[in-house]
Amino acid sequence: MINKLIKKIEESKAPIVVGLDPMLDYIPEQILKEAYQDKGENLEGAAEAIWRYNKGIIDAVYDLIPAVKPQIAMYEQFGLEGLRVYKQTIDYCKEKDLLVIGDIKRGDIGSTSMAYATGHLGKVRIGGREYRGFDEDFITVNPYLGSDGILPFIEVGKEEKKGMFILVKTSNPSSGEFQDQRVGDKSLYELVGHKVAEWGELHMGDSYSYVGAVVGATYPEVGKMLRRIMPKAYILVPGYGAQGGKAEDLVHYFNKDGLGAIVNSSRGIIAAYKQKGYEKFGPLNFADASRQAVLNMKEDLKNAWSTR
Repeated sequence: MINKLIKKIEESKAPIVVGLDPMLDYIPEQILKEAYQDKGENLEGAAEAIWRYNKGIIDAVYDLIPAVKPQIAMYEQFGLEGLRVYKQTIDYCKEKDLLVIGDIKRGDIGSTSMAYATGHLGKVRIGGREYRGFDEDFITVNPYLGSDGILPFIEVGKEEKKGMFILVKTSNPSSGEFQDQRVGDKSLYELVGHKVAEWGELHMGDSYSYVGAVVGATYPEVGKMLRRIMPKAYILVPGYGAQGGKAEDLVHYFNKDGLGAIVNSSRGIIAAYKQKGYEKFGPLNFADASRQAVLNMKEDLKNAWSTR
């Protein structure tokens, strides 16, 4: 899948992943009203509204981008109905030939990590048949438990030719409470970066590893350093736009070949109609606003790269 991701980035000229992280207050009133009328003003109705909202955005942007990143927590908050829509969203994105990065941030030891890996990347045998659970192409993984928590994901990823993005330096303000702590002469995130490079050698594509890294856009100097530490890792970059990350800060997350990173935007795209500069679209044309936001982001990244 890493080779397919790179090919789609090259074809679309858009190293962009759209974060499908819906909240009820993002969803236009007309969608909520119709969903509640059909399913009830309850968990099922809320999940149905999220599905209709997601579908509208996917239909508007799928031809512009290589991948999407649904954040599972935004679906889990609605219980089983939300997880049904999470899976429905994954399947629909695949119908549109989009790669799916499941933002699940799992990580445990031994058989527990293997179960997570099986449920999200692999398949489970029941009787004489095999079944797939959520079936994402990539997932995000927490490395805090060390190799015991990572190797099962790599094992399943190798079987399925699927990959993962390991949390290295996250974009949130308090990330430094742990990630910046010094261990000897290195920061903890540096040590994790070196482990990602090491783990990556276990599961390589043609030129990049299936084992990538999450490095936030809000720490560009750190991103520049981690790019050198992990030359073969694809970097998933959250924090662009709404969280303060600027395109000009991201050029060093990429390698000289113009590849090596994919930049996420969530509410800046999916709730674009609520953002400054997109007021003309209004709630009825929320999906058109999302499409325009993708086009603007693509141009922003292109302009930043041209000044490198």
